[in-house]
Amino acid sequence: MTVADLPTPKLTAKDFKTDQEVRWCPGCGDYAILAAVQGFMPELGVARENIAIVSGIGCSSRFPYYMNTYGMHSIHGRAPAIATGLAVARQDLSVWVITGDGDALSIGGNHLIHALRRNVELKILLFNNQIYGLTKGQFSPTSEMGKITKSSPMGSLDAPFNPVSLALGAEATFVARTMDSDRKHLTSVLRAAAEHKGSALVEIYQNCNIFNDGAFDVLKDPETRDEFGIKLEHGQPIRWGGQGQHGIVRNERTGHLDVVDDVTDENAGRLLVHDVHADDPSVAFALSRLQDASLARTPFGVFRDVDRPAYGALVADQLQRAAETQGAGGTEDALASLIAGGDTWTVGA
Repeated sequence: MTVADLPTPKLTAKDFKTDQEVRWCPGCGDYAILAAVQGFMPELGVARENIAIVSGIGCSSRFPYYMNTYGMHSIHGRAPAIATGLAVARQDLSVWVITGDGDALSIGGNHLIHALRRNVELKILLFNNQIYGLTKGQFSPTSEMGKITKSSPMGSLDAPFNPVSLALGAEATFVARTMDSDRKHLTSVLRAAAEHKGSALVEIYQNCNIFNDGAFDVLKDPETRDEFGIKLEHGQPIRWGGQGQHGIVRNERTGHLDVVDDVTDENAGRLLVHDVHADDPSVAFALSRLQDASLARTPFGVFRDVDRPAYGALVADQLQRAAETQGAGGTEDALASLIAGGDTWTVGA
């Protein structure tokens, strides 16, 4: 039995709020994300006791305290590993992972990429504020080169990760990006991730107003957001700008993606049409590389959404086949045969 087979309860956003005081810094982007998630959860049609939220360490990882579901505040970087065990053993649960750029991409990087490549049925929300907020402002794996922080007083020398590129490189079947302050877009991306069967990675740009305030201002300010942000829509030509004057075309000679800054009726037919269901992730990866250090040409939306068997279903099928073929002796004989098989020794007289 899976989550989809269970009865659909009638819930509201209030049902997902706990009696715990929400304790983030005033103005933190986490408040907006929490409100969006609490408001969206009733759409799942899943009982609260069939939802589990697993977090690691960081400001975002306080999430389980504020969601009236089952949850676990686990250890640094290990939330995907713990959630993998839960999702595989309990396919009747809707399992969500809440993590940050430091938690997921530094000590937790290995766990993240393997959960994605296995296509474990997890919905992973990665809050990216490009800084270590909980430990008071050190540079993180997504901080830009040259970043001045307490741990890099002369500027960081590390080239940053692009979380969307990393997830696509790990063959994640669903990858998206959204922003804390855009409630409508954030909710639409959460909805798409929830509907996906398999692993889903959603990067959420989240402002840390204490240690990295304004990191994404050019993507939020009405004066600049249309020039800097690209809203990806499946089946639509990729274009942006106040008058839709910018667009993406494929270079016929190199195969690379080129930016056209003067889309006209004559060249509009050449614009790349976004296809989230393309099995080959190379175009989605190329789109994720459009962004530069200034955040110009930053794509938002779903980059990839493809079908592949979920890991939990594959494990269950394998266990079923093993049970059917273990022989007349049953489980005990099968276990004894496994222990005594292959290269074994008897030590001592």
